[in-house]
Amino acid sequence: MSVDSMPEAQTTPDAPQQSLSTAAARNLATTTKSAPQMQEITSRWLLRMLPWVEAEGGAYRVNRRLRHTLGDGRIEFVQEGATVRVIPRELTELALLRGFEDTDVLTTLADRCTQRDFAAGEVLVERGSPADGVHLIAHGRGSQTSEGKYGGEIAIAVLADGDHFGEKALSDSDARHDCTVTAETSGTLLTLSRADFSAVQASAPHLRAHVDEFGARTRQRQNKHGEAEIAVSAGHVGEAELPGTFVDYELHPREYELSVAQTVLRIHTRVADLYNGPMNQSEEQLRLTVEALRERQEHELINNREFGLLHNADFKQRIQPRTGPPTPDDMDDLLCRRRGTKLFLAHPRTIAAIGRGFNACGLYPDHVDLGGQSVPAWRGVPILPCNKIPISREQTSSIIAMRTGEKNQGVIGLRQTELPDEYEPGLSVRFMGINEQAIISYLVSTYYSVAVLLPDALGVMENVQIAPGPR
Repeated sequence: MSVDSMPEAQTTPDAPQQSLSTAAARNLATTTKSAPQMQEITSRWLLRMLPWVEAEGGAYRVNRRLRHTLGDGRIEFVQEGATVRVIPRELTELALLRGFEDTDVLTTLADRCTQRDFAAGEVLVERGSPADGVHLIAHGRGSQTSEGKYGGEIAIAVLADGDHFGEKALSDSDARHDCTVTAETSGTLLTLSRADFSAVQASAPHLRAHVDEFGARTRQRQNKHGEAEIAVSAGHVGEAELPGTFVDYELHPREYELSVAQTVLRIHTRVADLYNGPMNQSEEQLRLTVEALRERQEHELINNREFGLLHNADFKQRIQPRTGPPTPDDMDDLLCRRRGTKLFLAHPRTIAAIGRGFNACGLYPDHVDLGGQSVPAWRGVPILPCNKIPISREQTSSIIAMRTGEKNQGVIGLRQTELPDEYEPGLSVRFMGINEQAIISYLVSTYYSVAVLLPDALGVMENVQIAPGPR
């Protein structure tokens, strides 16, 4: 029997299907029909709103003024039953220990941390009381309040998992708490006392030298953003001596390399040859494949641990809602942390929660026209849906706010165009050949990344409760 006349029944029954079957292909070749539909396709507002910058050479370097980064990150813990321990290396997120690398000393400090469980409503520290150590929040939420200029209590911030307070106590024996911290939920606190820190420091020369170096760095003049100060004289008269200055740059700026999403599209020659009327099978297969790659691209721009927006927001630009559900005050707090906010991004269910929070306050979100489409907005800034922002098991999610554009020192998308066999900007389709089973293969690739030019260009409101309350 010749190969041409071999029946299909003699092929290996367990072999996985590599391309579209003829039975499925006939659905596009008979009767009146629609083009293939795809439920995965979303509006992809992030890809539409990001200004795309050409990244020649596959990388983009973000040059900034020199900043004296003294550590303001989140601290992580490990839990063994009811016992919680701080990960020793995570203590370097404290300003005083940033850059300290002696693992043995860090382990000793971590072992000195004492655990304390607190209840909702409990006052953790009182404003004006002596600060006797640094407090690390392993789990739970607390509100930071102080006394206003005209009396009464004012809200300063909301602290949550990984935050800390009272760090000045480690380097200043006369330090006092400048805010009151009250627990909003039950949780767990770890405390490293000044006495324990001093005892470890006395026996660790490397730690003493590091603390002295930290003191020297903090005495360097800097602006409120932590950048090296540019000396300027103003308001003088006569022949006053003017200060000399220069603008210092970071010596090791961050470089963003383009990431890639790829797949191999396979089409049987029999399908490509026989079932192309009136719809071209190859074009329809490619169209749906490109849609899937674009969806994956947006997911990576949001969630990738290396360059994704949720993981690259500066810690000072991460806030917590005051009560859980998003309120107008929370949205204002997120909005006011940067100039020229261009857009909010939130999961559709989060947008519904925003509407409920506004309605509870007797407000209704504005609407703005965006490319001929009416979208909800707050203070004139559009609130755009993005189902790539994850929702946790506890029914919480995040709201992203960003300023965009290279000239605005905002968030930009990175790509490279004019690729070989380019199908769309930054996306190529390359013919890979035909195998012995008569299957045509195409390599479909898209290259992308996203860069945050300044820390205040991107902000995130975390742990936003989106589940509606009881009726």
